[in-house]
Amino acid sequence: MTRLFSGSTLLQVVIVSSALLVGAQAAYAQSYPARPIRIICPYVAGGGSDFVARTIAQKLTETIGQSVVVDNRPGGGTNIGAELVARATPDGYTIFLGGTPTTVNVTLYKKLPFDVIADFAPITLTTTAPNLLVVHPSLPVRTVKELIALAKSRPGQLTYGSAGIASSNHLSGALFKTMAGVDIVHVPYKGGGAAVTDLLAGNISMYFSTTPSSMPHVRTGRLRALAVTSAKRSDIVPNIPTMAEAALPGFEMSAWHALLAPGATPAPVVKRLADEVVRALRQPDVKERLAAQGVDAVGTTPEELAAIIKENIAKYAKLVKAADIRIE
Repeated sequence: MTRLFSGSTLLQVVIVSSALLVGAQAAYAQSYPARPIRIICPYVAGGGSDFVARTIAQKLTETIGQSVVVDNRPGGGTNIGAELVARATPDGYTIFLGGTPTTVNVTLYKKLPFDVIADFAPITLTTTAPNLLVVHPSLPVRTVKELIALAKSRPGQLTYGSAGIASSNHLSGALFKTMAGVDIVHVPYKGGGAAVTDLLAGNISMYFSTTPSSMPHVRTGRLRALAVTSAKRSDIVPNIPTMAEAALPGFEMSAWHALLAPGATPAPVVKRLADEVVRALRQPDVKERLAAQGVDAVGTTPEELAAIIKENIAKYAKLVKAADIRIE
């Protein structure tokens, strides 16, 4: 067989091909975006995750010259929406609003239809927020200690909702159940909005809510807030104690959201997205809108988010096993 390339020639071909690819990606990034961008939110409309997605989408629409729309794809513990993005064309026009379940599901599910590390390109950590333990006003408790006492007097009778299995709400409830030694029943929903609706109707006893979906109802008295799940008190509700202060030293759990693209998305496009989202998150009106609901705007580099994802996979693996969390 005739030898087509010498070693040095082959190396030159590889170098030239790589340079052409990088050049093509850079040119593509310069013209990006040329059409609307879709943010896949794996929860129903009206919840905390949806609020974060729509706040970011609205600002990006104003700044990048293209519409950014939120597409709600709830179900499957956020895996339906995640798989849709993992299998999407890696061109930057379909991105995913990931969060706590994105890293928890690695341990929770024996077989995922995607690889969280290989099939996604981290863009930026968008927000963090403590959960807020809220109860229906008909529940005769005003403190976490009173709630624990009531739960112990009624084993198996009190219920707590969540935005889905492995959501930050579910994990907060599981941690509470484990640390307080109470028997309360988990009721998963397809999103935070549905859980809040049922709590307002008195169909569940409590909910470790994301602050955006519950604070308006706390302010009107339709829900009663007992504690925040963060290590420190929230600046939005400084009069509400932390779970650690109220009854359970060491209790800490916060929700977070991040944007991710399909894994093979060109690096220049990922960087362009990250830069635009971080710029949006730093705008005073965006920060104020998020802060009004107890959500902190963050904004990281893709590399920083990649490290956070790996760290959280390890962290939640321990909690899932300790609390014996299983797919129901």
